[in-house]
Amino acid sequence: MRKVIIFAGLMTILLVPMVAAAVEKAPRITDREIVERLTRLEEGQKALNKRFDDLRAEMNGRFDDLRAEMNERFNTLQWMLGLFITISLVILGFVLRMQWQMQRRQTDLEATLNAHKNELAFLKNLIEKLLPPKGVL
Repeated sequence: MRKVIIFAGLMTILLVPMVAAAVEKAPRITDREIVERLTRLEEGQKALNKRFDDLRAEMNGRFDDLRAEMNERFNTLQWMLGLFITISLVILGFVLRMQWQMQRRQTDLEATLNAHKNELAFLKNLIEKLLPPKGVL
């Protein structure tokens, strides 16, 4: 036990000066140095603010350029879409007109064929009436 106390005492004596040596004293700064450093910090802050403003203006300019380019592309796309729709409607109109004409011709042809059928039926009926009965000849 005695050895432990002696060892602890020796360690305390040896470590106390090291703890005191670990603390570093800061050099004294005068008021003038503080003012000069604050002035430099303010100037740096102003320079950073100006740089941020310049970057913001540059980004806005690029954004405006991008917006103009997109508007131009959308205008072209809108023009092409309008042209496509117009051509599609014209083709649809031609197809519908041709279908209507074919339907009209088919109706006219059916009416003509129906009239010929009725005429043929009338003529057949008339011929049968005019022919003598089968046993007479």
